[in-house]
Amino acid sequence: MGFRVLVPLGCVAAIAATIAGASPPPGDARVGPPNARPAKAVDEAPPAPTDADFARHVERLKQRLPGPGFTVVIQRPFVVVGDEPPETVRHRAEGTVGWAVRLLKKSYFARDPAEILDIWLFRDEQSYRKHATALFDTPPTTPFGYYSHADRALVMNIATGGGTLVHEIVHPFVAANFPGCPAWFNEGLGSLYEQCDERNGRIHGRTNWRLAGLQQAIRDRRVPSFEKLCSTTSKEFYERDRGTNYAQARYLCYYLQERDLLEKYYHRFLAQRKEDPTGYQTLQEILGWPDMAAFQREWSDFVLGLRFP
Repeated sequence: MGFRVLVPLGCVAAIAATIAGASPPPGDARVGPPNARPAKAVDEAPPAPTDADFARHVERLKQRLPGPGFTVVIQRPFVVVGDEPPETVRHRAEGTVGWAVRLLKKSYFARDPAEILDIWLFRDEQSYRKHATALFDTPPTTPFGYYSHADRALVMNIATGGGTLVHEIVHPFVAANFPGCPAWFNEGLGSLYEQCDERNGRIHGRTNWRLAGLQQAIRDRRVPSFEKLCSTTSKEFYERDRGTNYAQARYLCYYLQERDLLEKYYHRFLAQRKEDPTGYQTLQEILGWPDMAAFQREWSDFVLGLRFP
């Protein structure tokens, strides 16, 4: 099968079915350095790429394809490249990428990424590791997928599920819209949508595989305070008990979502980021809990009452 360029036409229909996430072992952090390299964002939005920009991008991309059997789908603001059958690649571009972008922008993001980004969807682990290493000169550090700003690429083993892809789509939008977003919130928001569906016209995170490990950490009294979580540097978040960090951040976002506070928190945190770069003071404001130790007990009871699956 040779190279094909597919440009979806018309609007992408909303999908109500669950975007199934990957199911790694509890506590195993999915993403992080060195592949997930953060971007610097600016307050003034640059011009959006034009149709001509996309056409030139696709022509350059054709020269980089690892071989025959790859299909390219323009799905703004991304270009999707996959080595599954063409209709499967098209379905993933429209039904997962297009769906997630539409709903994430509806809830959070005013701007598209400034640059055209590629989403590489490799059909299985062998293809993923072989081609990611050849294309980007670095072996993947996760079996699932990652976002690299330096390479302007989201790189996926799509056999692990569409939830990994939705998670990674969040990161370039955060980079474009939220200058200086701390790792805990960037990853908390991304990991919330590892398992998600659409409810009342909004993207909605569901419980997922991270729950069991977090519940055990709560029982073992190993979960830090939210003040400590919010104050972690990127290095600390990714390197010090990152499995618990991811899970705690995810289920804080999940709690806010279930109280109809997550979108409100995102937009207020964004507006107050210079005065509150960690987001902790904004969290206190949104929750209305002056005693955050008492809130952590309430949140812990909430998490212990959740179930997955």
